[in-house]
Amino acid sequence: MSLTLDKLKALRRQAGGVATTTAPAHLPHNADARANGMSAAPTIAIPRSDTADAAASSGGNKTGIHAAPPLAAMQTVAEASGMAHARADALAPASAPRDGQAGSLTPLPLAATTPAGHRVPTPVSSMRAGESRSPQALCPTMPTAPSTGVPPPAPTRTGLPAERSAFDWIAAREDDMPARGQPRDVGALRRLLATRERLPATTAQAAPRASRHAGAVDRHLPGNEIAPGLWKTEVFLPQPVPAAPLPLAFAKRPDDAVAARELLFFDTETTGLAGGTGTRAFMIGAADWHVDAAGNESLRVRQLTMATLGAEPAMLREFAGWLGPRTVLSSYNGRCYDAPLLKTRYRLARLAEPLSALDHVDLLFPARRHWRGRWENCRLATIERQVLGIVREDDLPGSEAPAAWLRFLRGGSAVDVRRVAAHNHQDVVTLARLFLQLVEAQAAVGDTGAPAQ
Repeated sequence: MSLTLDKLKALRRQAGGVATTTAPAHLPHNADARANGMSAAPTIAIPRSDTADAAASSGGNKTGIHAAPPLAAMQTVAEASGMAHARADALAPASAPRDGQAGSLTPLPLAATTPAGHRVPTPVSSMRAGESRSPQALCPTMPTAPSTGVPPPAPTRTGLPAERSAFDWIAAREDDMPARGQPRDVGALRRLLATRERLPATTAQAAPRASRHAGAVDRHLPGNEIAPGLWKTEVFLPQPVPAAPLPLAFAKRPDDAVAARELLFFDTETTGLAGGTGTRAFMIGAADWHVDAAGNESLRVRQLTMATLGAEPAMLREFAGWLGPRTVLSSYNGRCYDAPLLKTRYRLARLAEPLSALDHVDLLFPARRHWRGRWENCRLATIERQVLGIVREDDLPGSEAPAAWLRFLRGGSAVDVRRVAAHNHQDVVTLARLFLQLVEAQAAVGDTGAPAQ
């Protein structure tokens, strides 16, 4: 069938500026194709061009039909036009104009269904001019399940069934989680607590069993508990008390002397050697010559030991009660370390500090002047071994005292703390004997200042 120029222009106006053309002459006619069982020759919509208008107006083509482009170009234009109309249909409202109205086109079936249940999309070559196709019709679909009589869920714009949601995975995770108030794994919580305490879970579980089978940890401290967390020991070592005042010429104080019962030899065991506010004394030992009510003379050794950090104020008050206005302190390097440390602890505890008002005789400096160069050093252990002939057995070095007390504070055994107390006890006893030895050595050399032999 041929079209006149007027009909062609009318079709252009109805199609919005789109001209139509039939297939090339070498393709079979639509009627013959239908008779032979072939698809009808496609009617293709091509964009309107100025060249086509000019050719149509000049009458060069008597039939009013434009020259057919090559087959490949025609198929490309048809596919592009079909996809454009498919996108337009997807965005258009559900209601469409009826047949016979302006702009309406007779729809064709989107796809055929085979007896096996497969959907076969309509070929692009069978689309009419301006005909639209949905994405489901243009793209091949997967085989569908046999019909069960229940209509399938309507597809949504996202392509998913209506009853499914993109947030289904959240509901699945909530189903796996325990309900609120439901008890969780107690063993996992205990393992977590053991990890936070930086203890292996096996150790935390085995500790109660070991304590039941091996017995309780030895937490016994020497002495009596005089305050919460504060333990005190008091020992009397029988020995005569010097009757005459003891001169202090060995300390470069030739005109001074001190009564024996006014001397207080003291030593501390601390949590470290750095000093400052972070270091505290957990043990204070003191020795003085004492005469009881029955007239028995002895060297009295008293010790204070803290079992908790909260017992420090009570320990400082007890030690201050041992001091009097006429007390003379004596130590070994205590003027530079022990006394300043105790002064700091008194200030931090907001207690009256009694040490600054007292005289202090430090035995380290006289010992160096008398015995420097004779032995490898002038440590107290070296001096008592070489000068006094005292040999300590199973002695815990003072450098290990902080670790021993901190282990006890964390719940460990008190065995090493008792060894620290024995070490401290021997230190203050040695100070009393060293004081007398220095007095005798200075008296032997007279005023020459030469070291004693």
